[in-house]
Amino acid sequence: MEQTSAFTVLLFLLLGSSRAAVEEENPEFWRAQAKQTLQSVLDRQLNTNVAKNILFFLGDGMGITTYTAARILKGQLQNQSGEETVMTMDTFPYVGLAKTYSVDFQIADSAATATAYLCGVKTNLNTVGVNAAARNGVCRSQKGNEVTSILKWAKDAGKSVGIVTTTRVQHATPAGSYAHSASRTWYSDADMPDSAIGEGCTDISSQLLKNVDIDVIIGGGRQYMTPWGTKDPEYPADSSSGGKRRDGRHLIQEWQNMKNGKVAHYAWNKTEFDAIDPDTTDYLMALFEPGDLRYDAERDPSMDPSLMETTEKAIRILQKNPKGFFLLVESGRIDQAHHQGNAYLALHEAVAFDETIARALELTSDDDTLTIATADHSHPLTFNGFPFRGQSILGKSPLWGTDMLPYTTLMYGNGPGHKIVDGKRPDIRNVDTNSMEYIQLSAAPTDSTTHSGEDVIVLARGPMAHLFSGVQEQNYIAHAMGYAACVGADLRHCQGPITPPVD
Repeated sequence: MEQTSAFTVLLFLLLGSSRAAVEEENPEFWRAQAKQTLQSVLDRQLNTNVAKNILFFLGDGMGITTYTAARILKGQLQNQSGEETVMTMDTFPYVGLAKTYSVDFQIADSAATATAYLCGVKTNLNTVGVNAAARNGVCRSQKGNEVTSILKWAKDAGKSVGIVTTTRVQHATPAGSYAHSASRTWYSDADMPDSAIGEGCTDISSQLLKNVDIDVIIGGGRQYMTPWGTKDPEYPADSSSGGKRRDGRHLIQEWQNMKNGKVAHYAWNKTEFDAIDPDTTDYLMALFEPGDLRYDAERDPSMDPSLMETTEKAIRILQKNPKGFFLLVESGRIDQAHHQGNAYLALHEAVAFDETIARALELTSDDDTLTIATADHSHPLTFNGFPFRGQSILGKSPLWGTDMLPYTTLMYGNGPGHKIVDGKRPDIRNVDTNSMEYIQLSAAPTDSTTHSGEDVIVLARGPMAHLFSGVQEQNYIAHAMGYAACVGADLRHCQGPITPPVD
């Protein structure tokens, strides 16, 4: 058995060595590449401008393994080997790591992390926009413990602000920018216990209209905005897609009434969305699904715009403000695909996210726009098995397990992909693991893949981007953004040098 294993390893190494491009066998190829990279780093100048604009890109669940695998997939979708591909995010000159734990848990959720990187304060699991004195689901504990976000700091400074997401706009990440809730799941009043309503707490959808005057709101979640029994315009025959509110409020109509005297547009489909002229629009609310948006790989381009399209329109509306803007852009379904144990969907979401960032950079300038790309937390996705160079990132390892069965290059530590029958793993030799429907194997059985707790990457470019280097607590991000843009409590960056007192 040991001889067979040794022979298999030797054969696989010999085969693998033949996959490299001929130029890569020449050491001068690597030396020249490194020399060029070194010079570009040496030539780098610090940009100490005040950030007029902030673009904050959040890949929900985009841990470093996901980031690396998405890079390879992006290249392979372009008929390249993939490993050497340069993503847009790879071009960001400043890179750091953020520690993602919450106050009460070693591994955090998206609500606690959003409160950290948007509000600058770490908090407890499942709570959003409140400090750690608030308790999950306990309404009375949130009173007096609310914390504000950089979106509000920017609005208070006269900037235009917006949120763009591929989830419902009431979900944890966007909610962190405007809501204060002891429970991240209080999307509408129908999702709240009667006791919380009686104690004066309000649902996240109603806070979307009340707490901050947000100029652009794009995502899903229209069912939380309309009264119970309201038919959804896209799925009128599906009662589960209809309105959920018990209080009878129609928040979409309320939002429109609040914008009287302004050019405010509401859209629920791509035709309406495309007809909106950003040059003449003051406010935009676009809700394309009752809940979360469709995965990019499953999206109907005739009905739902891409993340790139929604982000571009948001930027074009917001950038008319001479004082600048803050825009939160979330690729929220990377996380949801991982929860399903579906690496195909997760990686395609991440690739679309990277392409969105590329378009945003074309529409703005590093001279006055600070752009951040990061994740809130990771997932237990592993990248393993010595695959050959250029092998499909969604494929199988050339080395099999000791049970003489193959396994995929990408697997999960836990999740719905745990399949043991009669003490054996499934034989996937004839299974298409590149399929959109394939669920990767997992080590432990759970209905939904959990998060994982390793640090997440923080990438930055533009004014004061060097502040985002090193290993930092996740809540540091909000404070560094506020400093760079002179919004919030710390205005030192726009006050100029302070002359020391003379004795």
